[in-house]
Amino acid sequence: MPNTLQAVFAMLACARLGAIHSLVFGGFAAHHLVLRIDDARPKLLVCGDTGGCAVALALSMRTVHDVGPGQVMFSTSDVGWVVGHSCIVYGPPIVGATPLVYEGLPGNPDPGIWWPPCAGYGVRTVFSSPTALRVLKKHGPDHIRRHALSRLHRLFLAGEPLDEPTARWATEALGRPVIDNDRQTETGWPVLTLVLGLDLEPVKFGSPGLPNLGYRLRVIHEGTGQESSDGEKRVLAIVPPLPWGCLDTTWNDEPRFSAGCFSHFRELLYSSLDWAVRDADGHHTILGRTDDVINVAVHRPGTREIKEAVATHPAVAEVAVVGVHDEIKSQVPVVFATLRAGMPSASSAAALGDAIHARACEQPGAVARPARVYLVGALPKTRSGKLLRRSIHALAHQADPGDLSTLDEPGALDEVRLAPGSAAAWPG
Repeated sequence: MPNTLQAVFAMLACARLGAIHSLVFGGFAAHHLVLRIDDARPKLLVCGDTGGCAVALALSMRTVHDVGPGQVMFSTSDVGWVVGHSCIVYGPPIVGATPLVYEGLPGNPDPGIWWPPCAGYGVRTVFSSPTALRVLKKHGPDHIRRHALSRLHRLFLAGEPLDEPTARWATEALGRPVIDNDRQTETGWPVLTLVLGLDLEPVKFGSPGLPNLGYRLRVIHEGTGQESSDGEKRVLAIVPPLPWGCLDTTWNDEPRFSAGCFSHFRELLYSSLDWAVRDADGHHTILGRTDDVINVAVHRPGTREIKEAVATHPAVAEVAVVGVHDEIKSQVPVVFATLRAGMPSASSAAALGDAIHARACEQPGAVARPARVYLVGALPKTRSGKLLRRSIHALAHQADPGDLSTLDEPGALDEVRLAPGSAAAWPG
């Protein structure tokens, strides 16, 4: 089901009955629905207490999102994703707040489509994703500023690392604090965040903040398990037991849960499978997934550093970076970027392309210097706005892009697939 009241009512009815229920994204193809149905073997069930999740959500509404009775929260997520569960269906009603349910994309029919409901319903808190903000960034801030958002206090973002240029743009466009947080489906609520309801630390652009209540975090070497120094890029891990609200098994497959979450280090630790850096103040920055690295002549730069360098150019809206095969270096970075509305067309963008390539080369350093920068009209994303990173990587290698059941704009595939043969590539 899409984001409709009927979907919310069905979920709340199951929760009220105490029935185990599994939600799936409304955009999945029939084949993928069959896999989930066969795995769950659904039947009428009566289950026990689910208070752990409810406690975590009630706490997060007040301490993280600063939402309480009589207030309105708008999450742009789909109810089939974990943020949709926690910030649309269950979390706000638990504390007496009202969730605003909306079905649609951030740029259709226009880039300002989210803000009239926010103004009309007096939304206090908006929760979205960095990718969705990059879509809005492409069209400029006027689509936001023309609406009366006097009751809006903050914008929260999660779902992928938030780059500093997008965080600064959104803060300036809204005139409100933009609070990043890091969470995973397995954790159910934020791992890293700023705890507004207790003691708000200063926002550091690009960082989701400090460990949330109940989490004991470590940033450790992926091979030895040794603790990292401040400023050192390593793997983010959680010391068990995990707090309330976190996953405690995989349905019908306990070995998969143990192997997937707790088998990556010599000692018993939950691995986020995310690269992270911790600063001297204890703030963490997520640099991307541990499999999202590029092997350049034995060096292993992450993609976030390159993406942020490209995103600092004022003409750039969205960026994807992948590694492609190179006979000498094993792999080299390749950049795909979209431009903000009103920027030069590809046929007259030579100087702009050179400038973006130069920006991509000068900031990350010689090891991470991109071999090519391609300007494209769109990047493949899911209907909820997340970049299809693996599909982009496959297309860059002229390979099968894989599962596209959640793809939003089919034409974006050709934008990436045909980019290597186009004129909009730098250096020329």
